[in-house]
Amino acid sequence: MSALTSDFNNQTVLIYDLKGNHLISTSIIEYDKGVKQIIVETLPETLKFNDSCKLIILSSPTPCEFSGRIKRAGNELCIALFQGQERENREAARYPVNTPALIPILVIDGEHHPVQTPIKIVLRNISATGVRFRAPYYSFDIGDELQMDLFIGNSQKKITARVVNIVDKEPVFSDYGCRFLFIQ
Repeated sequence: MSALTSDFNNQTVLIYDLKGNHLISTSIIEYDKGVKQIIVETLPETLKFNDSCKLIILSSPTPCEFSGRIKRAGNELCIALFQGQERENREAARYPVNTPALIPILVIDGEHHPVQTPIKIVLRNISATGVRFRAPYYSFDIGDELQMDLFIGNSQKKITARVVNIVDKEPVFSDYGCRFLFIQ
């Protein structure tokens, strides 16, 4: 099933310029499947009629990535959605974010285990397939599953993810790459 047939109403959307700079995190007020366009709560001031942008919609069970173009819908500006545009030579383009988040639950053998004090992390980048975050050195191993509480824009998302790589190991912090398993 195409992502464009999903229901994106009331979902959080991250909007980026074509260079990958994060412009705004906002909510989708309305999604018109027929013409494949969204109306958002707030449009970045830097985007004008006919400008192009990149978007990640934090939909459930996994996010969707689109290219977009600012259009008019009556008196409002909206964003037309397109798929299959050029992007990095990887499964999904990464977009920078610098947002604090929490890890309150570890998933072991499919069972959720709350941690006594949620682990504070900082999101470094996000894509349609996963997220990279910075956490205390050697907090996790490849294959570990965890639940993250993300606070993006005006919404909170609970994301279950699996650690797929560890990079930038430093004496105090490491960056962990995770693949999304599920979004609530």
